[in-house]
Amino acid sequence: MESIDKFDLAILQELQADGRLTNAELAQRVGLSAAPCWRRVRALEEAGFIKGYHAEIDRHKIGLGVLAFVRVDTERVTNDATLKLEDAIRKLPEVVACHYISGTGTFELQVVAQDLDGFSAFARQHLMNLPNVKDLHTSFSLGEVKASSAWPLGHLAP
Repeated sequence: MESIDKFDLAILQELQADGRLTNAELAQRVGLSAAPCWRRVRALEEAGFIKGYHAEIDRHKIGLGVLAFVRVDTERVTNDATLKLEDAIRKLPEVVACHYISGTGTFELQVVAQDLDGFSAFARQHLMNLPNVKDLHTSFSLGEVKASSAWPLGHLAP
């Protein structure tokens, strides 16, 4: 599957909005019968357009009130040192996102914690001890204006 058509696009839009739709509900929403809809969903999964299905959990409800954005500066950017740092970051469940960035810094992390004391302890015990880390620069979220896991799909429209 190299490209997607209007039905595939509609399937992706509907599943992003509600991943718990039954195949019958999805088929009705996108204007297909159940069997072709099911085949298209499977094809989108096999082609890697759909990577999985997840429950969206409210971090505040589970006691993770702090969201920090941490820019990580490294000592030297070498392939081996970068791979070791990436591996160490992947092992930290408190780091919910990590991006290799341009400009100042090497990585930008999104880190969650119960409170500021919890973040402070995590930063001192884990982040500051990551391999090849020279410095950390942290900003805290004061409130979410928009947080979405849905990707814009308008550019895919035929």
